[in-house]
Amino acid sequence: MIMSQTKKDQQKGNLAWWQLSLIGIGCTIGTGFFLGSSIAIVKSGFSVLLSFLIGAIGTYFVFEQLAKLSAKQPEKGSFCAYARKAFGRWAGFSNGWVYWSSEMLITGSQLTAISLFTKHWFPQVPLWVFASIYAVLGLLIIFTGLSVFEKTENVLAVIKTAAIFMFIVIAILALCGILSGGKHDVQVPNKTSEFFPYGAMGLWTGLIYAFYAFGGIEVMGLMAVHLKKPEEASKSGKLMLATLAIIYIISIGLALLLVPLDMFTEQDSPFITSLKGYNLKIILDIFNGIFIIAGFSTLVASLFAVTTLLCTMADDGDAPKCFTLKEGKKICWPALGLTFAGLVLSIILSLVLPKNIYEHMTTAAGLMLLYTWLFILFSSKKLTDPEGMGKTQIYLAMILIAAAVSGTLFEKSSRPGFFVSIGFLVIIAIVTMIYQKKQGHKDRPASS
Repeated sequence: MIMSQTKKDQQKGNLAWWQLSLIGIGCTIGTGFFLGSSIAIVKSGFSVLLSFLIGAIGTYFVFEQLAKLSAKQPEKGSFCAYARKAFGRWAGFSNGWVYWSSEMLITGSQLTAISLFTKHWFPQVPLWVFASIYAVLGLLIIFTGLSVFEKTENVLAVIKTAAIFMFIVIAILALCGILSGGKHDVQVPNKTSEFFPYGAMGLWTGLIYAFYAFGGIEVMGLMAVHLKKPEEASKSGKLMLATLAIIYIISIGLALLLVPLDMFTEQDSPFITSLKGYNLKIILDIFNGIFIIAGFSTLVASLFAVTTLLCTMADDGDAPKCFTLKEGKKICWPALGLTFAGLVLSIILSLVLPKNIYEHMTTAAGLMLLYTWLFILFSSKKLTDPEGMGKTQIYLAMILIAAAVSGTLFEKSSRPGFFVSIGFLVIIAIVTMIYQKKQGHKDRPASS
């Protein structure tokens, strides 16, 4: 952990279940929704609504298994600790570094995105200046500790949710003809071919972006150890995912009703696109600010997750001992330093690499998050020995994630990202084998 804890704190957390829900919302609503949903719309058309429903269901099944593991035995390392218990040290080691690598790559794209949003207001300022400012601000929040992180995410969660509700209200007013400036008729699909304009393949290839929009449950898993009652983790996830699913589907549905499908582009948020025809310049500027807040919020969540996990991995022997939080210390400076170095490298890569290559890397990072989810499912199956509905949920979640991942193979723009993600897995697998050889033996899986 970044912050030191007393023995009493370690035995019992002080986080209420509804606070974890707020943190989950804060960690989840980000550029993956505000921008990623536009890509999903371009790929899927109106069937994107079904994609988001499927994504919500799949995410719920995954978090339900993570919550069961947290209730049974809360662990600081969350999904990495459970992988280790289920399959041995190699699983905890590889799972931890897959997650750490993917999150560090994603933070680079988040920094680039929010810097571009800011550059909209200050076009003369170089991109790297904004990226550096946001990186330092994010690290400062992590530096101040867990309580500040919780409060920050709670506040930003409320702001982001309020922004989506604001869009919903504005969109309804526009549809009712109360706002002036609308140039298009209401776009209502009247037949199946209009709801699935690109067929089943469109739904399939767009599914991955719906799952991206729900990414963040891993941070909730890491935070679950701080719950007053770990058994209430499931309740937190249900509230968080139900809230997100409802506001996601309603807001995207309203955006689709306002303008024709061919007006949506992968470069612009669907919420901006749908309101451009109205005299709402100040509202569009407000939304630009919301996008910055959303991206910064998920950036902070990622920084918290990777720094916390790095310290925990060091405690377990899966990372160099220098990253272990020393007794009596509040800050693990080496872990914070490595996170900062990773941020700097990520910013440089985002600015130096050709745009398409860097996009492939970030797509790969997103896929690697889903691989982490698969490990959660396998670990739960091993450790909780589920029956009936629990087992059904695990298998359904595996099928849905496999569908989302395989869909990238059939889309030219996302296909390279799939192969890059496999490349990352191969590299981490090689490092894991070297690590095991250095250990001198292979740990046997812990008994459940």
